[in-house]
Amino acid sequence: MDNRQAIGSWISGPRAAAEDMGVEFGHRGAQLGLPEEGPGSIARPGRRFAALFIDWALCMLIAYGLLSGGHAQAASNWALAVFAVLSVLTVGTVGFTPGKRLLGLRVVAEGGGRLSLPRVVVRTVLLAIVIPAVIWDRDGRGLHDRLSRAVQVRI
Repeated sequence: MDNRQAIGSWISGPRAAAEDMGVEFGHRGAQLGLPEEGPGSIARPGRRFAALFIDWALCMLIAYGLLSGGHAQAASNWALAVFAVLSVLTVGTVGFTPGKRLLGLRVVAEGGGRLSLPRVVVRTVLLAIVIPAVIWDRDGRGLHDRLSRAVQVRI
């Protein structure tokens, strides 16, 4: 008997193999009670990366112009500090960074509402480390969001 169909391809991954066997995962955010599309749905990775790029560019400009004394290499180190402060202040107060706001995204707690300040700090530290941000669950949330019990949703 040939079990290749049940195992799936190494390219398609375990989720595709499970779906081929009839397992229903639902849409991204279904386990969190979020809609599939529209306001309140899980933010797509493309928008999240674009928002991060906008925020990083803004932080680089601030670091280069105000903190590094015109030295490009020092600006990247300062930019990380500016990014952390920007993230804690803006996500902790209004729920989004400038880049997220421009692209219509917001960071909320899993049950809805704003994140508490300690959870925002944990999320920001994990985001600055980078590794937790590139490990995603099946809802498309990074490990930094999952550990801080946060969700990035569309506005």
